[in-house]
Amino acid sequence: MADKKTDVRKADEKKPASKKADAKKAAKKKPNMFQRLVKYLVACKGELKKITWPSAKQTTKNFGIVLAVILVMGLFIFALDRGLFALLGLVMGTTSV
Repeated sequence: MADKKTDVRKADEKKPASKKADAKKAAKKKPNMFQRLVKYLVACKGELKKITWPSAKQTTKNFGIVLAVILVMGLFIFALDRGLFALLGLVMGTTSV
């Protein structure tokens, strides 16, 4: 009886080795480039259908916000630049433009 149990254990130990060999063979058999490209494009199309696009009103509103932020940041950087330039002129003893 003990021999039968050991035989079963040995058989079980050999099975994963054969599965690894099958996995290696399956890994070598990749689909060709065109099949993979088609699969990728189909997946992309599916993902594009999931997107919720903004309405024209939302887009216009967001565009206005972006322009306002750019204007405010531009004025801030301009003022900072002019202020530092004037400060440098005072330190260096030159006249600022």
